[in-house]
Amino acid sequence: MRDRFSGLMLTVAIAAAGVSVSITRTSAQAPAASVTAPAPALKTPWSEPDLQGIWTDETDTPLQRSPKYATQEFFTDAQRAELDKERSALLRRDRRVERGTELDVAGAYNALFMSQKRTGARTSMIADPPNGRIPQLMPEAQKIAAAEREFRLALLLSTETCKTKSVACTGGKYDPTPSPRLADLPPRYNTARMNRHDGSEDGSLPDRCLTGGLPEFGAATGSFRRIVQTPGGISIFYDVGQGQGWQRNIVMDGRPHLPASIRQWYGDSRGHWEGNTLVIDVTNFSPKTDFQGSRENLHLVERWTRTGPTSLDYVVTIEDPTVWTRPWTVKQEFTKQSDAENRLYYEPRCIEGNYGLPGLMRGARVEEFAFAEGRGPHPATKDNATDFVGVEDDPLQ
Repeated sequence: MRDRFSGLMLTVAIAAAGVSVSITRTSAQAPAASVTAPAPALKTPWSEPDLQGIWTDETDTPLQRSPKYATQEFFTDAQRAELDKERSALLRRDRRVERGTELDVAGAYNALFMSQKRTGARTSMIADPPNGRIPQLMPEAQKIAAAEREFRLALLLSTETCKTKSVACTGGKYDPTPSPRLADLPPRYNTARMNRHDGSEDGSLPDRCLTGGLPEFGAATGSFRRIVQTPGGISIFYDVGQGQGWQRNIVMDGRPHLPASIRQWYGDSRGHWEGNTLVIDVTNFSPKTDFQGSRENLHLVERWTRTGPTSLDYVVTIEDPTVWTRPWTVKQEFTKQSDAENRLYYEPRCIEGNYGLPGLMRGARVEEFAFAEGRGPHPATKDNATDFVGVEDDPLQ
């Protein structure tokens, strides 16, 4: 199964063979830049700033700034137009080669099932550090990252991915001999794809219909969040990926965080108002979640500010002193979707993974039996983990 996240949908038709999604949007245009002095805040009937609605980031901005843009914080209009043209051509190209090869079947969803947002104004979501890049890893985090990378590479070395020198094999060298580490345990609890399907936990979290968790910055094809407020309470519903959505409840009564022994998929969120801004402090993440290498020590401080009738600013500061050398900050601008046209808002449900993961494991057993009977190649020489079509050429990276 190949990831082709299609964002939140209000009308969903999911079958084992593909995905069709649609959503009624307020506008196809990029959201206007935030003004320095926000307009007077909209209020709820109980006089709190009103953040309610369905919100989405209507343009595509990479998390990190590509080195080729150096200190350039914003694209020019000409650069955005050219990037839109290049990315559209990349999405719709046909790179299938010999029938039955991995490149032939890797592109599960072509342009018929995909949408693509326009390039955003910023060259990166990361606003601090000024270079738009994730800070350097701490020495111990570097060792963990290297061990995970080495393990995943070891399971790919005998595949076509390394034979063709795909970017997914960077740092590895093709070896036709099946990996001796095929049965090894991963260095720590697995959250990403590896090239085997011995059990469900060999799959990535999204493949298992589990969530990537917080912070959530969406994907090229979009993600949505619905904010619902009541006196003394706030809930945020996330619709992301192919049904891997979730709900988080923000505790607003001043109580302290949960004890450190209680860990949750989405952390423990405690919020308060600073003027017209909702500030949420998030801790107590589970060690089974992962954001850029950070797990149970991840700490977020989110700031949600309504800047106009259809605009919402989101700023989050991310820190984990065991992973990064310094905190770093990401900014996003969201646009409000039509309440009338989207009045039927269905709770997301991950369907594809529920069907796909058992199929992947059964397929792996069939390949093993076939090889044992001399009817096929060694399963370790086939790449079932890498979504490499088009990745090498993404002009935003």
